Amino acid sequence: MTVVHEVLRSGDERVSARAAELYRRELDTLVERTPASAMLYERARRSMPLGVASSFQAAEPHPVYLSRGNGAEVWDVDGQRYVDFHNGFGSMAVGHTHPAVTAAIERAARRGTHFAVTTEAAVEWAEELCRRFGVDQIRFTNSGTEATMDAVRLARAATGRDEVVKVEGSYHGHHDAVMFSVAPSLQLVAATDDTGRQPPASLGIPAVLSALTHAVAFNDLAALEAVLAERAGRVACVILEPVMMNIGIALPRPGDLEGVRRLCSAHGVVLVFDEVKTGATIAAGGATERYGVQADVVCLAKSISGGVPAGAVGGRQDLMGLIGNGVAQQGTFNGNPLAAAAGLAALTEVLTPDAYAHFDRLGRRLAAGCRAAVAESGIRAHVVDLGCKGCVSYRREPLVDYRSFLDTDPVLFNASWAWMVNRGIFMTPGNEEQWTLSVQHEDRHIDRFVEVFAGFCAAVAG
Repeated sequence: MTVVHEVLRSGDERVSARAAELYRRELDTLVERTPASAMLYERARRSMPLGVASSFQAAEPHPVYLSRGNGAEVWDVDGQRYVDFHNGFGSMAVGHTHPAVTAAIERAARRGTHFAVTTEAAVEWAEELCRRFGVDQIRFTNSGTEATMDAVRLARAATGRDEVVKVEGSYHGHHDAVMFSVAPSLQLVAATDDTGRQPPASLGIPAVLSALTHAVAFNDLAALEAVLAERAGRVACVILEPVMMNIGIALPRPGDLEGVRRLCSAHGVVLVFDEVKTGATIAAGGATERYGVQADVVCLAKSISGGVPAGAVGGRQDLMGLIGNGVAQQGTFNGNPLAAAAGLAALTEVLTPDAYAHFDRLGRRLAAGCRAAVAESGIRAHVVDLGCKGCVSYRREPLVDYRSFLDTDPVLFNASWAWMVNRGIFMTPGNEEQWTLSVQHEDRHIDRFVEVFAGFCAAVAG
């Protein structure tokens, strides 16, 4: 190890120690600030595991429970106001109570909230998604999990094969086929058995299914090519986030997505893009548009529906045509009137070309401010900007795959999260997540984030 590296490591260790102490103090402050959340947590965990509706919502010392949102801001049950960069784990690119989306939902509610019959609004919403993502047909679901589940089923039906290749450390929902090699379970990497298989990421999933799912590193075309060659004639699909977002943000290397497309075509394998997070956020047509690579099947959810629970799976006519011709895809609430109204309004009235220009400008402003704070403090971190989406990851070099994510400093993240929340910046509770901007964020919201983050960097740098 060089002298420079030794000095950097020593400095990083001192910063981590200060971050650990800062985190303890900030947690104490958080408890003092949120007594109503603490009381609601005690009540909630009697009726819900971990006291939350989804395990991703759990946080130490207790979740911060929200009561309302408006524009780019939210309020917790203690009456504390925050600028929202969490935005529903990336679902609220339109912001809270956007007038166009609210009006669309109100109109739909007055006409009937559910029929289990397709409405004209659902047809128009499907048409807009097909246009944005370059697919022939769309079927609606109620979540991203359902969308990826349907995508795997379509691929298996189309190819007559059973096996799935995914990216190590990626999350594609909680159905059995993709619940292997999911971050941030570091123990799973160590637990890989002699066959190269990993145990399921959850109890209740048969271990025998591990034989059907194979993981390769993101940005590693050679590894993907080797697996497809070794498993020739057995792999139904490759499913990946074209921008890996279960580890912060890892961008595809130039030519990587084109290489994945080429390999899948050569091996007769269905390419599935999980655009649940990237769809309608990093571009109007998500990563499909931004990188110009067309998958066979695209999975969507989150910001495509204006904050109402919904998802979609879309693809080529020959694949989507299998639905109704042997492939089951159904759901009582698929494309229901409220979701269709909200989604159509979000995509056609709110997430317009002007909105993406707004995201690009604000994203550059936010990233520049955070980079300046990191540079001035010298802390171990880097910043990624994708317009609506972005993040600070506590590692000096950009992430390229899950293994590089393991080199990030979770102590720094934990301290930054508590620091930011205590100063009115609402953030996701896990270092594998990202921030999400909304069309209702303004320069003042961005500048407040930068101000608070710069204060954190200075505090931990000493």
